[in-house]
Amino acid sequence: MTGEFEAIERFRQLLPGPPAGETWIGDDAALVVAPRGGLLLAADLVVAGVHVDLDLVGLDDMGWKAMAVNVSDIAAMGGEPTHALVAVAAPPETDLHVVFRGIADAVEAYGCPVVGGDLSSGSQLVISVTIVGDAGNRPPVLRAGALPGDTIFVTGPVGGSAAGLRVLREGREDEAKELADAYRRPQARVSEGRAARRAGATAMVDVSDGLAADLRHLADQSGVGVVIDNVPVRDGATMDEALGGGEDYELVFTATNAGHVVAAFAETGLRQPIAIGRCTSDPNERRLGEGELPVAGWQHHWA
Repeated sequence: MTGEFEAIERFRQLLPGPPAGETWIGDDAALVVAPRGGLLLAADLVVAGVHVDLDLVGLDDMGWKAMAVNVSDIAAMGGEPTHALVAVAAPPETDLHVVFRGIADAVEAYGCPVVGGDLSSGSQLVISVTIVGDAGNRPPVLRAGALPGDTIFVTGPVGGSAAGLRVLREGREDEAKELADAYRRPQARVSEGRAARRAGATAMVDVSDGLAADLRHLADQSGVGVVIDNVPVRDGATMDEALGGGEDYELVFTATNAGHVVAAFAETGLRQPIAIGRCTSDPNERRLGEGELPVAGWQHHWA
């Protein structure tokens, strides 16, 4: 059985070390250089049996997801993730090295080092991540700010994660590996968030709860209506999965000048975002085609 301090040391060895002038894992607190712009702060946790089914995915996939969902929150502000704190509570039989390997994979993919955290035993596996981002020299993009007449964009087709979960439950991973991977290892769109910000995005949110729910979040915060005439559904997914499945982590954003958006994404060599509709002046309007935008998506419930 691995002790706490040995587990922490194994985790530290999987990660890059600090640059000169910073102190990361191994002290009572991390010492880091503050970003040149404002600080972006976010926190999220992933709970086995709630956010992931460990009968369908690996412990490393859960570690990846815990990092990626937090990175996505920084991406949705148009920021750059800079540092993360990771706290893990796990049953004694958990192979922590596999969990840590998934976290380390995300650290490498997003260039966001883990600089500290905590480790505890617990009745179920829980990974809590607190992330710091750099807002840079432009104001971050909030959910509030969309204007009537703005075009609504999404950075890619949606519904892939929900379809991937369905594929895994049906035991069809071999024939639909890309969908299974969309559920196991969702991709945060950091470069796309920065491009949208440079293009003058007026509001932005990541598709974590489902396209319909997150469109409503953005519209409610901005005080605008939305008319959606195009839902880009991921190949192999259904319309219901695209609207309500969630955990796609594509970005939905609004912009006044669509030409600036096209140019900003082309300049960076990114896949062009997809125009899906427009904002209107009626704050109560929530339209999809000729009907109402459905009330769909994920949310937790308590008594």
